[in-house]
Amino acid sequence: MTWLLTGGAGYIGAHVLRALRADGVDVVVCDDLSTGIRGRVPADVPFIEANVGDVDRILVALREHRVSGVLHLAARKAVPESVDDPALYYRENVVGFERLLAAMRAAGVAAIVHSSSAAVIGSPVQEQVDEDSPTDPQNPYGRTKLICEWMLEDLAAAGELSFVNLRYFNVAGAGAPELGDVGVFNLVPLIFRALDNGIAPEVFGDDYPTRDGSCIRDFVHVSDVSLAHLAAVRQLDGRTGRVARTYNVGRGEGVSVKEVMAAVAAVTGRDFSYAVGPRRSGDPAQVVGVVDRIADELGWRARADLTDMVRSAWQAWQHRATVGDRS
Repeated sequence: MTWLLTGGAGYIGAHVLRALRADGVDVVVCDDLSTGIRGRVPADVPFIEANVGDVDRILVALREHRVSGVLHLAARKAVPESVDDPALYYRENVVGFERLLAAMRAAGVAAIVHSSSAAVIGSPVQEQVDEDSPTDPQNPYGRTKLICEWMLEDLAAAGELSFVNLRYFNVAGAGAPELGDVGVFNLVPLIFRALDNGIAPEVFGDDYPTRDGSCIRDFVHVSDVSLAHLAAVRQLDGRTGRVARTYNVGRGEGVSVKEVMAAVAAVTGRDFSYAVGPRRSGDPAQVVGVVDRIADELGWRARADLTDMVRSAWQAWQHRATVGDRS
């Protein structure tokens, strides 16, 4: 099978691309480069610069490369931005996804791995959430991802496709120095950037009902996430029966924002103080996953711990400084 990887020039997408190629999977990358970096895609990988909402161009790519399945990672993903500009998120994440599905239907492509998010859960009352926990997203980003999950469930029920939803928790780290996260929304690079600029990193609220007052999240290494995609591809590859499964992708362990700050201090050797700011709109207090289903059904389990994530992210951040800031 040949797989179309949308968002393959992005932070997570580039890691997924590397994992697929290392396992011998044929891949075509589609990215509009709004946040992706063209240099992350090797020259020998077919590349289409297009938005997933461009049905005509996606349809041509699917047919020209005889694509049999899609890995859909292209999306807007910043919670604060989604609160400020929800229309952008519904246009890019929902309308764009519907158009991608339309192109798949026209090309006869009936398998998709969808990059979803733990943001679909919202603010759970239990300490850990599994795939059957109630969904109540607290921000537009999470709502767009849940709508996409519903779309896939309905299409699968109608017999149109097979899908695997991968609900990421908080992705961090780098599989190689040149593939680091240079974004401005994820916690670890935000801390690095603040330190580079000589300012105190910010904790957004320290009055949550958690062990140290800061938000608790389930952090997972991006290389582990990439292998979860490979496991999903193998589940769908060549299957004759319908597949309709959702999996949590995390470590199953909660880490607070203040604990991440401490890990950064330990790895970098920098003794710094953080500032405490107001809560951000749309941020739940704690979201930690139960990850037994993906382990039992796909044989996947996260291997890297928080120190591994921070250390690899720091190495990538230092590499970024030597080649110039690409963000």
